[in-house]
Amino acid sequence: MSTLSVELNGDAVHSIRAPDRFEATGPFAVALENEGRSTHVHLHFDDDLDRVASVAETNHFVDDESTRHVHVAVDDVTEPVRGKLKIVTGYGSNTRYVNVRIDPPEETVPEEVAVDEAFTKPPERPPEVSPSQRAANAVDRLIERGGVPAAIAAFLALAAGVAIALALDSAVVSVVVAVVLVVSLGAALLAAW
Repeated sequence: MSTLSVELNGDAVHSIRAPDRFEATGPFAVALENEGRSTHVHLHFDDDLDRVASVAETNHFVDDESTRHVHVAVDDVTEPVRGKLKIVTGYGSNTRYVNVRIDPPEETVPEEVAVDEAFTKPPERPPEVSPSQRAANAVDRLIERGGVPAAIAAFLALAAGVAIALALDSAVVSVVVAVVLVVSLGAALLAAW
């Protein structure tokens, strides 16, 4: 957004310093930069500009050594509009005119995005892996992750548990061995998958 800078009270009380010309291509702001004591400022567009430009309020109070931004709304214009912005301070004791030109906004051509033809088709899915291939992959992962010593230790512990259960011929030991067997197989499957 363009900004028209206006200096107030810079050289003397109620003085106004602004550029002779200002151009915009849509809404713009008027920055009222007060260099001295607080002041009242009146903004007024002549008839030509008043057709397309407007401010919410025409009278503005600017505090000591502060800046106040006034938003200027601009209607859609199809051809350049010229006119004057009247800036008044000190209840009419000082007046400054700025020649304002509002041009229609530059037309922007939307950028087209090129889409590769490969993206118009759904992605190819790999074929389903057979159960025997999944088992082979699981064994490969077990070897890669260093799980072979753990698998051997689990097998030896399982064999020892089954041997003790058979030697003692106890139902409680057989149930415990069965539970340990199920948990061990489940853990091994989860680790390998």
